[in-house]
Amino acid sequence: MAKKQKKEKLPKIGMLYLDYVLRFFDKSNFRGWPDKIETVTYHWKNDKDRFVREVKRKKIDILIGNIPATAYETFREIARALPNVQFIPSLDTQFSNKSKENVTRFAWKYDIPIPKTYIYYDKNKADKFIGDTKYPKIIKKSYGPSNYGGYFVHKVDSKQEARNLLAQKKYHPAYFQDFVPMEADVRVMLIGHKPVCAFWRRAPEGEWLTNTSQGGSMDYMNVPKELLDLAVSVSKSANAEYWACDVAVGEDGKFRILECATAFAAFPYIRDWIGQYLMWKFSKGRFPKPNIPLFNWEELGKMDPSVLRTLRYITFGKYTPSYDGAYFLDKKVRETEEGDMYLHELDSLYPMLLTEDRTKEEWPSEKWNFQDNYGKTIRKVHAKSNPHTPVIEGDESEESEEITESTIILTEKKIHKLLMSVNGIGKKKAEQIMDKFDTTEFVHALETAPHKIMEEVSWFKKKFLTKLMKEWEEFKAKL
Repeated sequence: MAKKQKKEKLPKIGMLYLDYVLRFFDKSNFRGWPDKIETVTYHWKNDKDRFVREVKRKKIDILIGNIPATAYETFREIARALPNVQFIPSLDTQFSNKSKENVTRFAWKYDIPIPKTYIYYDKNKADKFIGDTKYPKIIKKSYGPSNYGGYFVHKVDSKQEARNLLAQKKYHPAYFQDFVPMEADVRVMLIGHKPVCAFWRRAPEGEWLTNTSQGGSMDYMNVPKELLDLAVSVSKSANAEYWACDVAVGEDGKFRILECATAFAAFPYIRDWIGQYLMWKFSKGRFPKPNIPLFNWEELGKMDPSVLRTLRYITFGKYTPSYDGAYFLDKKVRETEEGDMYLHELDSLYPMLLTEDRTKEEWPSEKWNFQDNYGKTIRKVHAKSNPHTPVIEGDESEESEEITESTIILTEKKIHKLLMSVNGIGKKKAEQIMDKFDTTEFVHALETAPHKIMEEVSWFKKKFLTKLMKEWEEFKAKL
C-alpha cells in the first residue's frame, strides 16, 4: 500500500498589533487556517528588543499588519533584526504609509501622475517659493500619526494665507502642491493588484474637499476602466498584497494619484478577502485563490452602508454563461477607450496576481528617511551596515563599494562647483538652479529623481542633465 503523502508544513502566521492603534486584521479574517495564529503586540517606547525576542520565541514566519507612520523607522530596524521573518505588507510596500512626502517620492520614482509637488526643509527656501509661486496652492501636513480625513490638507489663495498657515501649523517639511480643479476623486482598493472595490467621492456644492468625513458624497457606479488601469499600475509598482489609491479626476480629464497606502478604511468583507488571498499565497495551493469579479462593488454598493459595515465572508462563483449569479456580467456593457466590452471580458483583464518575495530593500532608511537624515554629513557605509551582507562583528576593514545607502549632503560652494563643471552652465545659471533647491534637496534630486531639475528649471534640458549626471558619478567615485 502506498504511503499517504505528508502535507507540507504551513508557515506560522503572526498578527502584528500596536497599543492604541486600531487593528486592521483579526484572526477571523483567516477563517479555516488550520494552525494556531499568534499575536504579537508592540508597546512603544523602548519595546523593540522585547518585541524581537517574542517573535523569535513564538517562531513566527510571517508577520501580518500595518505599521503607523510614527513607528515606521523603528520597524525598519525590527525587520532587519528578524531577517527570517516575512513582513506583510513588506516595509518597502509600506514606505508610502509613513508620509505624504514618501508618497511623492514613490510617485517620482515610478513616473506616476500626481499634482506637481514642492517639498522644502529649508524655511528660507519655502518662504521664497511662497513669494514667487502662483496661487491657489495646496499645503499638506506630510508626517505624523493623523494624515487622513482631509483635516491636514489646506487650500491657500495668496502668499499671505500660505505664510499665516505655516506660521500657525508649523508643518515640517513645507509640502506644497498645485491646486488641480477636480470633478471628483475615486478610492480604489486592490488585492493582488486586482481592483475589488471602487467608489466616487464628490465634494459638496461650493466646496473642494471630497472626504466623506467632511461632507462629501459617494457612489459606486461607472468607474472608468482607464482609472482602474492606473490604480493597478501603482499597486504593482508598490509590490502590494493589498493597496488603496485615491485618484483625482481633473476637470482637464486627466487622472492623478492623490494618496496611496496599505493603511485604509475597509469593510469587514474586504479584510476577509485579503485574508483569503494571503492564505492562498502562503499555502501553496491548499487554499483556493478567491474569485472577486470586477465591478462587484456596483451591486454591493446598492446596500445601505450600515449593512456593508457588518457583512462577512462574501464569496462569488466564477463566470460561466449559464451561471445565474454571473447573469449581470453577461448582460452589462462598459464603454472603454478600446470600445464596448462585457463585464466578464473586462474582468479577465484584471487577474489576481501573486506579489514578488524580495530580499533587497528598495527604500533603505539610510537614504530615504529624509526627515531624520536632513543635514547629516557625507559618509561611506561600512559593509557591516548592510543588513544583507553578513560580516564578522567588529570587522570594519571592509567597505561597501556602493554609496547608495548613504546620505550625501554637500556645501553650497561644492554644488556650485559641480554645476559649473558642466559645459554651458556658468555662475548665473548655477545660481538659478540653487534658487530652486537647497543643497540637500538638490543632491536628493540627483540621486532619486533627476528629471525634477528639468521640471523646476525651464532652460535645463536633457543634454545638461546627461552631462551633470556624468560629472556627479565621477564626483561620487572620488569619495
